[in-house]
Amino acid sequence: MTTAPLAHATAQSTPKRWHLLLILLCLGLGWGMTQPLGKIAASTGHKPFGLIFWQLTVCTLVLGTLTLLRGKRLSRRPEALRFYVVVAILGTLVPNATFYISVARLPSGIMSILISMVPLLAFPMAMALGMDNFSPRRLAGLGLGLAGVLLIALPNASLPDPAMAAFLPIAMIGPLFYAMESTYVAKTGTAGMDALQAMFGASLVGLILCTPIMLALGHFFPMPLPPGKAEWALIASSSLHALLYSAFVWLASKAGAVFASQSSYIVTASGVIWAMLLLGERFSPWVWAAAVVMLAGLSLVQPKMKVQSLQPLNE
Repeated sequence: MTTAPLAHATAQSTPKRWHLLLILLCLGLGWGMTQPLGKIAASTGHKPFGLIFWQLTVCTLVLGTLTLLRGKRLSRRPEALRFYVVVAILGTLVPNATFYISVARLPSGIMSILISMVPLLAFPMAMALGMDNFSPRRLAGLGLGLAGVLLIALPNASLPDPAMAAFLPIAMIGPLFYAMESTYVAKTGTAGMDALQAMFGASLVGLILCTPIMLALGHFFPMPLPPGKAEWALIASSSLHALLYSAFVWLASKAGAVFASQSSYIVTASGVIWAMLLLGERFSPWVWAAAVVMLAGLSLVQPKMKVQSLQPLNE
């Protein structure tokens, strides 16, 4: 496998801004659906690492099949192996474990809202690493995003049971690790791999790392045949996750960590709507006010155009 050097990046290979915005929108809408699907999957009482094991199994099969059909191979270079391990830990094992623990106890819509913290955490990380510059306009946009989260987190009517607040800190671990992951990908790139190759490797390594943890904790459960409602929700969520995660890695490499993380705002809005459609959840006017504020914040955030040595998916 050869990697096109940065010097060979042409105008045709550089994504246009509207292309990036369209991908960002699709990413957010699709990822928003995985939130209620994840809650359905966790509704049977399956343990977190058992759910992650089957999720990674589906991701590995989907991404592995697509990679092989495109005539690609799994890179085993040291930098690729390092990428697999870091992304598997930061982007799957830790945040998904805390997600399944939290979503079993919190409304799916609230989980979608909390994911808005990702860009708020990614922005200072990117600045600290010299990857981004301070911008009052972008800071104002991120501030509006935080204000939208607070509109829902602060009113007592937002949570059906005040005792649920105890799980909010656990739910916040995921956004922190996603911000770390997106910053890592934007900083280092994908070791010359395209997004599908990169996430195939990360899913496979994640599966290898997850298996002993799952067995040690006693979280394994057999997949029933035929699958039930919860298991189909897990399969659908995992398939979406595989494709959307690849798109996220590609977007972070092309447009920067902060811009890619803006998908969390769309995840928030669409996640609330999907929760209403799929789970029958209902929310107070605070939620809709927050959605308006977050969309206003998104409009103030401009992408930082950046071309990495990342192969396009059609090569």
